[in-house]
Amino acid sequence: MFSLQLPVHHSWLSIVPRARGRSRGRTPPERDRRHAPSPYDGAVLVKWIRCTVVDRRGFERGQRKWAGLLGEPGFRGQGGGWSRGRPGVAHVFAFWESRAFYDSFMARAHDRLATAQSGTFKDQQVKLFDHRFDVKTGFEPRFTDSDLVRVAHCRVHEERAEHFALMQEKVWNPAMAGSPGMVRGLFGEAPGHEFLILSMWRSAAEHGKYRAERVERLALRAQLEADVAALAGDIVELEPTWTV
Repeated sequence: MFSLQLPVHHSWLSIVPRARGRSRGRTPPERDRRHAPSPYDGAVLVKWIRCTVVDRRGFERGQRKWAGLLGEPGFRGQGGGWSRGRPGVAHVFAFWESRAFYDSFMARAHDRLATAQSGTFKDQQVKLFDHRFDVKTGFEPRFTDSDLVRVAHCRVHEERAEHFALMQEKVWNPAMAGSPGMVRGLFGEAPGHEFLILSMWRSAAEHGKYRAERVERLALRAQLEADVAALAGDIVELEPTWTV
């Protein structure tokens, strides 16, 4: 799971988010048209939001209003928190059963929920990714058993994209699965050879052990430098009150 553990640049990729032309999620039956049960068992759309907060109290108050997502068809879960290295920067990760359900929510109910946070943040970036495979096994969009999320956003050379994904699956994932402090994670893909790697950790101390022990050796084995054109990321301390 390379990029979640590598040092990352402090500047962020200026990549305009683009809509996926198709969804790999299936259309759920009528009984699934509410908050999905655990464990997670379907392909999802992953939404990653990053912004700089200018009114922390108002932002956090508005963040709790997103509990209204629980009644939305196809909604799977949401969580987030504060950047450890960038003061005032917030991250939110949301999971949907399919692009169709997500688009329906955006057209009907998004603005009503978002109104509570109007004026509390700036410099928002929103990116959408299709879930491609799990890191470790049995990914669930659940945040209650983790204190830390590591997120990496990679732009990969076109001719190296499949190699990059293969190395993630064959080299990094087994190493991550052997790390006791890593709870779960996922590997997502967007158009333009962009990838999201997200992992959840029990604590910062456990995450630090993995970095210190394995990163250099794994990066060489996976030919990381040959694959990646640009890399950015962050470490996020989860806020329990943001979890939906």
